[in-house]
Amino acid sequence: MNTSTYHTIIGDWEIRIDDKFLYRFNKDVLNLDPSIRWVGISDNTGILLNVVYKEGVTLLLSNEENEEYASNAIKRHKTRITFESKMGKMNYAVGRYEKLIRATIPIDSNYYLLITLDVEAKDYDNIIIEKVIPFVEKEKERFPS
Repeated sequence: MNTSTYHTIIGDWEIRIDDKFLYRFNKDVLNLDPSIRWVGISDNTGILLNVVYKEGVTLLLSNEENEEYASNAIKRHKTRITFESKMGKMNYAVGRYEKLIRATIPIDSNYYLLITLDVEAKDYDNIIIEKVIPFVEKEKERFPS
């Protein structure tokens, strides 16, 4: 059986990651809560490696716009690292828009989980802290470093 892999460059290393693992990981995150609409994995350069979304959901951004969003989200995260020595490690960043809620969750220094939630999700903080982050913590050792 031929398994496809994503190739990403981290420093001087070429990293390979199994697309079936990424797809399963994203589907599992998508199924953690009914309010999660869209899930993407980005590498540390902001390239989306895999995306899944809930069946029947109306996507608000095109694939190209999601790529741009991912790139900008990772750039913003890297600027936040500057202040970690004073504020501590960032657990996640969230933006609440009129039509959805977006969150960036570092998996490790090489990979980031990007999710969107329904704007009606009033308990998005609990969803992220009690469901998404524990799942990421459990699975993050499976990501190549």
